[in-house]
Amino acid sequence: MRQKSEIRIIITGGGTGGHVFPAIAIADVLRDKLRKVEFLFVGARDRLEMEKVPEAGYRITGLPVKGFIRKISIRNVQVIISLLKSLRLSGKILKQFRPDVVVGVGGYASGPVLTIATRKGIPTLIQEQNSYAGMTNRILSRKVDRICVAYDKMERYFPQEKLVLTGNPVRQEIQSLASVDKKDEALKYFGMDRTRKILLVLGGSLGARTINHSVMTKLDLLLQKEIQLLWQCGKGYYRTLSGFVKTAGNPGIILLDFISRMDLAYAAADLIISRAGALTISELCLVGKPVILVPSPNVAEDHQTKNALSLVSKNAAVHISDSEAEEQMIPAALEILDNAVKVAELSENIRALAVKDSAGKIADEIIRLIR
Repeated sequence: MRQKSEIRIIITGGGTGGHVFPAIAIADVLRDKLRKVEFLFVGARDRLEMEKVPEAGYRITGLPVKGFIRKISIRNVQVIISLLKSLRLSGKILKQFRPDVVVGVGGYASGPVLTIATRKGIPTLIQEQNSYAGMTNRILSRKVDRICVAYDKMERYFPQEKLVLTGNPVRQEIQSLASVDKKDEALKYFGMDRTRKILLVLGGSLGARTINHSVMTKLDLLLQKEIQLLWQCGKGYYRTLSGFVKTAGNPGIILLDFISRMDLAYAAADLIISRAGALTISELCLVGKPVILVPSPNVAEDHQTKNALSLVSKNAAVHISDSEAEEQMIPAALEILDNAVKVAELSENIRALAVKDSAGKIADEIIRLIR
């Protein structure tokens, strides 16, 4: 029988690293704060969370839920069927696990679970990472008890009385980079040379076609300058790019489909090229390294460009549009790496924007709901 002192928490959502890793960060802090707690993650089958959550030491179950096609499509019939199945399964999960609170981090799976949880009167909280709120969270906001956000002026999307400004949760190992020097550990881990500068290229957990293509077309410039390249290309691009890198035949190129030790990748880097998702921006501010942001154009309301320009306005990052990346991205990287004053300036300014202990603030809100 369940002990009275035991707390049970469901964390639901996922789809991309921008949802999965904040969820894990929140769970890690709750585990430290609460004396006795049991977690169950609920994600979408065949998505990133089904792999990364167990790796972090947590139990997860998957729903068959899928995203709607944003145009008239016969496939949306199957999406509706999957949604109905997911709602039914969510009811069973909640009945069996009996959570004290349900936390949603965005993504397909959070919708069905939180919908049923609010109907059952279970305390609920959602965490919105972006300055532009997703449709799932906007719909859920009418029923949930608390909404943790990372940006001001989110009353545009959510009931103001439910809002708490917390920032975005970042994994503890990345947050620790502000106080712990992991450079030597990082160089050893990736097998890189301290005497040569390191460019870290990130396209997100799924990869970014423009960023990958821009590196390919200007790789010879990097090799001429003897720049080492640590390149996360995404699973969908790995096979093709592996052959390309092998043909280049340069040991200074390390190509990975996914970087598990992102803290060490950040620690190794002298300069970072990245998309401009909300979680990535939060991490980059804590890391405090110079960064070139190439926002994805394929997001709602072009919110990645808004994220990037908010840093550029404070001289804390360099922005290159997706359409200009092929010609400008690598030359801009080389120009920055060759300018020690610019490196120091960008590093200092982005570090000043860091919001610390966001996961702890969200955990405190969750604990208040339970109590």
